[in-house]
Amino acid sequence: MEKVYVFGHKKPDTDSVVAAITASYYINETNKNMNAQPRVLGHLNNETKFVLDYFNVKHPKYLNDVRLQIRDVNYKKDFYIEEHQSIMECYNYMIDNNTSGVPIVDNNHKLQGIVTLKEIAKELIDGDFSLLHTSYDNILKVLKGREVLRFNDEIDAKIMAAAYRSTTFLNNIVLDENTALIVGDRHSIIEYAVMSKVKLIIVVGNGEIKLQHLKIAKQNKVNIIKTPLSTFEVTKLINISNYINTMSMNPKPVTFTLYDYLSDFTEISSKLKHTNYPIVDKNNCCLGMLRMSDVVDRKRKKVILVDHNEEIQSVDGLEEAEIVEVIDHHRLGTMATNNPINFRNMAVGSTNTILYLMFKEKNIDIPKDLAGIMLSAIISDTLLLKSPTTTNNDCNAVMELSKYLDINYKDYGIKMFEAGSELKDKTKEEIIYHDFKIFHVDDKQIGVGQVFTTSFNYNKDDILEYQKLLDNISINNNYVLVALFITDIISNGSYVIYNNSAKSILNDAFNIDNINQGTYLKNIVSRKKQIIPPIIEVLDNK
Repeated sequence: MEKVYVFGHKKPDTDSVVAAITASYYINETNKNMNAQPRVLGHLNNETKFVLDYFNVKHPKYLNDVRLQIRDVNYKKDFYIEEHQSIMECYNYMIDNNTSGVPIVDNNHKLQGIVTLKEIAKELIDGDFSLLHTSYDNILKVLKGREVLRFNDEIDAKIMAAAYRSTTFLNNIVLDENTALIVGDRHSIIEYAVMSKVKLIIVVGNGEIKLQHLKIAKQNKVNIIKTPLSTFEVTKLINISNYINTMSMNPKPVTFTLYDYLSDFTEISSKLKHTNYPIVDKNNCCLGMLRMSDVVDRKRKKVILVDHNEEIQSVDGLEEAEIVEVIDHHRLGTMATNNPINFRNMAVGSTNTILYLMFKEKNIDIPKDLAGIMLSAIISDTLLLKSPTTTNNDCNAVMELSKYLDINYKDYGIKMFEAGSELKDKTKEEIIYHDFKIFHVDDKQIGVGQVFTTSFNYNKDDILEYQKLLDNISINNNYVLVALFITDIISNGSYVIYNNSAKSILNDAFNIDNINQGTYLKNIVSRKKQIIPPIIEVLDNK
């Protein structure tokens, strides 16, 4: 099944969090090929925690961003070679897979380094051709040999070829237990070798070995291999039977993890100009290799947006993801998609009202725990159906869900708002940014925060502190207006505090001759419908 992340805006409120949960359930019920998973882009507020806990619904996981990561690229998975394989196997592995490098791992898959074709070429030209450090099996494979006698699985010796005439060899060459001898069917030299207890005898051309020499070899534990290859061929190939870890390699290559961002990989790679990069986990175990050429084969994360449709309010890296659907009840923003998508937008008070209608349209039963949080979300976004954004659809949904759950929505709503008081145990700066949204009007920028409470008690010093903070925010962020609306759910109005230079804008927006800090705006509760539109209209006319 294809994974898709479903989430609301960066300042999650009850409607956006619940919409992510209920939309995920709806999608999974209607599309069995999709695995929709709810996520949140920030900390849950007290109200949302109360709602989810009240109806025993699991809190969604946090989603930091949807930027492309290494795991979204079709890198060469499980691409590496074990350090005790031969140089020839390593070379063939690269050629067969059309790569110029390969990570080297130990038997626990821990990364030991990376070898490239360039390093193999250097080894074949500048390497020490006299040393053999490898396994018996590696020698068999490289030399296309046949096992005659085996006493050691690993061979560590100095290579020597019986190139002289027999008498010269016997009189001048010293053999010992550290010798690997390449020889034909020269019986006197073979006898000398087995008597000297050499480590290994490689008999070329499938030469014959006398029985008495085999008997001595067994007694002295001399390893013997026969090969159909000639002396010239064996001497040419024997060194590339060595373990790959015997040759020079980069022991500390630049590596990436599955969770590293693709943009970071591209930037680093463009500076280093390397071709191959090992992919490792947190324990430095190799998972494969990524090449620059692999970057084009990538799979964007699929996302569904609920309760918002503007990029500025959405998850970081949205431009690198694939938006497949939007379910929202706000104005249309400037967001664009590469392909046609499902877009459900309605002028209702809550995203969950739209979702409730979608459930009804498809005749999908709503589980009681989801019905409970949907009811809560609609109550929250419509302020107990008092907000001017409230529609008949919202009212019908609340009535039907209340009846289904046998809940008095008014009593429950007051309890929910009291439990989720957004002014409790928060600093003034936290309150301002608790649900803070940014809007653009031509080249002007405004920021408006809103919090809800069932009782707002303030004094002159509190108002002055808020005002100083808002003044600093406006200066530091170049806002023409930055304001905090503290909405009292019970009295159905909002107190407004603002940066001083925005006073005239608010006077005109709310038709007040001389607005003051902390002014109470009766029946003004909706940021979307009653606060932002008149402010934008004033700025448009300036």
